[in-house]
Amino acid sequence: MGNGLCTREIMPERMTKSLVADKLLAWYDAHLHSFPWRGINDPYKTWISEVMLQQTRVLTVVPYYNRWVVAFPSLQCVARANADYILKMWEGLGYYARVRNFHSACKIVMREYSGVIPNDKELFSVLPGVGPYISGAVMSIAFNHPVPAVDSNAFRVISRLNAIDQPFIKCKKKAFDVLSSLITDKRPGDFNQALMDFGREVCTPKNPDCNACHLSSHCIAAVNNAVDKFPVTVKSKGRPHYRVAVGIIWYKNKILISKRKEKGLLGGMWEFPGGKIARYESAKKCVIREAKEELGVNVRPKSFVKQIKHAYSHFSITLDAYHCDYIDGSPTARGCADWRWIFPAQIAELPFPAANHKLFGQIYKEFM
Repeated sequence: MGNGLCTREIMPERMTKSLVADKLLAWYDAHLHSFPWRGINDPYKTWISEVMLQQTRVLTVVPYYNRWVVAFPSLQCVARANADYILKMWEGLGYYARVRNFHSACKIVMREYSGVIPNDKELFSVLPGVGPYISGAVMSIAFNHPVPAVDSNAFRVISRLNAIDQPFIKCKKKAFDVLSSLITDKRPGDFNQALMDFGREVCTPKNPDCNACHLSSHCIAAVNNAVDKFPVTVKSKGRPHYRVAVGIIWYKNKILISKRKEKGLLGGMWEFPGGKIARYESAKKCVIREAKEELGVNVRPKSFVKQIKHAYSHFSITLDAYHCDYIDGSPTARGCADWRWIFPAQIAELPFPAANHKLFGQIYKEFM
């Protein structure tokens, strides 16, 4: 394993499997957090919590998790729910493919395993949305199997301990193998959670607290004063920005909404018809064009609503919205998955992207 150090390397104290596990578990027991998904004996709740925690801060997840388990106290409840309600309960948490996959996986568990989550890594890993991290987390926490769960926090710790000189994207197998050599049969779920907590609170991305680190004497990066060099990161590409226009299309006190296709960003969400503004195209002309292309209807923009700037995880937008009169044409799902005429009060029942939420107040005002 490469070490990425330019100077003569100082070797740390020898690190054994049991030593690492004992030190991490001792730290974990002394700094235990009472998150609502910990200390439970329910594989379903462990699973949904880990799905939520992917790419999302812990404190952001807590209220979503609490609300979710009230709405869906069991896997069976998830499997029976319709897609709109599932997305509505997830609304605002982002990365919507996670919950669509979870919904599909719950249906499979009901159909093929009589509602019992498989206590087998191979069977569990082929369910929709279950990658190496989710598999390792659920197998270790819910079923006590010594399987690593490598998230960004865990990788940061082991990359510094071992001076791994590759970014995670290029050494996922290596990271998994390293953790496989360290995890023990003794409390494997707590080991994985300890490693994640330790990376989040002690071995932090910037200014890690090496003085408080139980593993610093065994850490190649720490003893060589090189923690800032690890983990190796890949320079991120700039987040794209799009100019977008949407129409709030009115007819007899109802508005026309469309549903995004499941594949792609914000899949399955309802929205106000519109899209990206083409080069040399005005926002009004964009609304007219998109309504025709997406739904096969003709509309007339009548008044400007507001301009919104919003940043999603992978892109940002500037959105111009217009109140529009419906002229003619039978709505058809040409460029979308579905469509509906709804009263403004029904907006609250359906899942919408965050940017659309910023228009709700103006819609209620217009309706009144």
